[in-house]
Amino acid sequence: MKNLLFIAALFILTSNSQAQEGVTVKGNTITMKEIGPVWPGCEKSELSDDDCFNKQLAKHIKSNFKYPKDANGKIVRGKSVITFYIDENGKVCKVSAEGPEKLVNQEAVRITKLFPIMKPGYRGGKNIEVKFKMPFNF
Repeated sequence: MKNLLFIAALFILTSNSQAQEGVTVKGNTITMKEIGPVWPGCEKSELSDDDCFNKQLAKHIKSNFKYPKDANGKIVRGKSVITFYIDENGKVCKVSAEGPEKLVNQEAVRITKLFPIMKPGYRGGKNIEVKFKMPFNF
């Protein structure tokens, strides 16, 4: 009987020690919360991670964007939809752009590739790749 109690207590202690942040178990349902990437400096911000990310993203674009010029030297404006991923190491990868103006698409891709290395997103205690899709209007 003592051995059975010891094994039961050991099982309970080890199952609790493996609990992971963002994982909830209710009955037969396991829910894993996905946490998005965190822009450098947002870890200590008073803003939520999402709000800080958006603020830093806008600041980055504003300080790095250069209006492209066509062959005649005229500024090209337009809309571009950027798709990119933040990989398991927090680096930007798989950057692509869709839009009617090729020069605007190229500039949006250039800016996106300049994003800093971030704290990667995670789910169930493991780093994951997170996809983003966002419009740029220039």
